[in-house]
Amino acid sequence: MSEEINNLSEQDLVTHCIRHERRFQEILYRRYADEMFSVALIYSDSDQDACDIVQESFIKVFKKLEGFKFDCPLKAWIRKIIVNTALDHYRKKKRELENVQSYIQTVDVEVDDILPSINASELLEMLQRLPKKASMVLKLFAIEGYGHKEIADMLQITEGTSKSQLNRARLLLKSIIAEHNGVS
Repeated sequence: MSEEINNLSEQDLVTHCIRHERRFQEILYRRYADEMFSVALIYSDSDQDACDIVQESFIKVFKKLEGFKFDCPLKAWIRKIIVNTALDHYRKKKRELENVQSYIQTVDVEVDDILPSINASELLEMLQRLPKKASMVLKLFAIEGYGHKEIADMLQITEGTSKSQLNRARLLLKSIIAEHNGVS
């Protein structure tokens, strides 16, 4: 029976979840939660925030599952909900935070020479050190592949602000990488 459950197609799993069968909702959650937590962690300040994003996202997933049309993989659809929920969290925090600090003088470093010596967890830690708006724009642009118009719409900013925040994030990240590697 367990093997049969693990081999359920996405369509069968979704059908059972739409019928509010808790066992299958748990299976769907367990199938995707770890990977989606990793996505949420990219867009959050802490493990706790990422947990909140995942929890809120899966509530949305189960509410919207009837509308899922199977025109893309279920995992991609869930990921989009995770990213949008993370953006909602970001917007809420943005309203609470003070204005972002002034530009910091940065060191022009040849990042391509340094990047191979940095592991993924160190890079994520460096991304977390960026100002929130700059970090969010960089992640949406570089990781998710959104254009400046889409980012501007999502974050409720202008395209010009999106472009300047991406540039700011790149410069600050170069500085952080240089600092990490003792380059001045």
